Amino acid sequence: MHPVSRGELFDPVFGAQQLSPLLSDQAWVTAMLDVEGALAHAAADAGVIPGEHAVAIAAAARTLADTLDPALLGVEGAAGGNPVIPLVKHLRAECAPVGVPGASVHTGATSQDVIDTALMLLAQRAGSVVAAQVTAAADAAASLASRFRDTPMAARTLGQQALPTTFGALAASWCSALDRAHHELARVLTTLPVQFGGAAGTLAALHPHGLDVADGLADELGLARQTVPWHTDRTRIGALASALGVAAGAVAKIATDVVLMAATELGEVAEDSPGGSSAMPHKRNPVAAVAARAAALRVPGLVATALTAMPHEFQRAAGAWHAEWETTTDLLRLTGGAAHRIAVCLSGLHVDGDAMRRNLDATGGALLAERVTGALAAHTDRARDLVTAACLAGRPLDADPAITEHLAPDRVRELLDPARYLGHAGDIVDRVLASRSTTPKEKSL
Repeated sequence: MHPVSRGELFDPVFGAQQLSPLLSDQAWVTAMLDVEGALAHAAADAGVIPGEHAVAIAAAARTLADTLDPALLGVEGAAGGNPVIPLVKHLRAECAPVGVPGASVHTGATSQDVIDTALMLLAQRAGSVVAAQVTAAADAAASLASRFRDTPMAARTLGQQALPTTFGALAASWCSALDRAHHELARVLTTLPVQFGGAAGTLAALHPHGLDVADGLADELGLARQTVPWHTDRTRIGALASALGVAAGAVAKIATDVVLMAATELGEVAEDSPGGSSAMPHKRNPVAAVAARAAALRVPGLVATALTAMPHEFQRAAGAWHAEWETTTDLLRLTGGAAHRIAVCLSGLHVDGDAMRRNLDATGGALLAERVTGALAAHTDRARDLVTAACLAGRPLDADPAITEHLAPDRVRELLDPARYLGHAGDIVDRVLASRSTTPKEKSL
């Protein structure tokens, strides 16, 4: 039984249980053998090898996917710098007893063709799960936006209370960001191409059939056809890494908001199944948000690695290519895990409207000093100075003589009502939700 996890101890914490088997060493081996089997069929369709050889090679590849030990392949691949070299040897040995010559196996391909194409398969398979997790999180945010469309809360800028907003508007902004991230990730996933260029990117060993084999290989695997081989054009990897990084960033922003709002001093939200502490019985930690943030925080460094590795020299990179393999799979695992954990968090989030109102009242009306200043300006040119002085002195605005000289206390209290100064918060929620109800979702971007 081969290991099917990148990390059995920590994957559940960071939400990667569903993704990890799709990105494990065993998944890598299976994907590489899928490429070899599909290549055989594509070569046969182009008349390069006999059809019966292709059938035998594909069958042998399926057998090896169940029997070949990734650990053994890793040891054997160290000398050549990649696992494809020994994998092809094992595949040829498996095919030999049924009369398939070695020349029919891996025909016209180079190791990078197999690894890059296998990576595209892994990204496609795991990426669909990542995209679904992002959508699940967006759906949960949309539900919160709808339910709490008109629930006032303090908007905070630079860590300080600014003006009133609604929790619905905040959740709608979460939803919009996740939808945008999903759209870009989905777009990138649909364009993941086959890689097939042969030893130096010219497909010379298969001329004049090389391009036909490349297109056939793409069709066999359900990948996009390549325009040209991209051995050292790493824009595809960069685009995938960037899309995953943006998605992780959208998740991290939400997780950060939830962690701060769940703090004892604010108490505005709480997770459905909060975690405890090994030492402090009173703790109710927002664990899902914490785990989502932790997974997402690891992503930017990996995106930087992928982008840093983009300048591959000439027709084959020495090291930059190798740096992409685990980087890309880790990006998929961590982004998907973060999205899963934030979806869990938002799906059961408890929103305390009373705590939000209590926090709105914490400044004694200073939160709406802007509105009072605006009304006072119609009566005196010193409006800003008068309101500022009252706020600095800690005097309630509806009891400050310099203000009530011009505005009645009842009028000031009316101006200080957060529910009367929400701007377009509700409209923002409505616009986001309406855009999601129309297809395609790109309209909400």
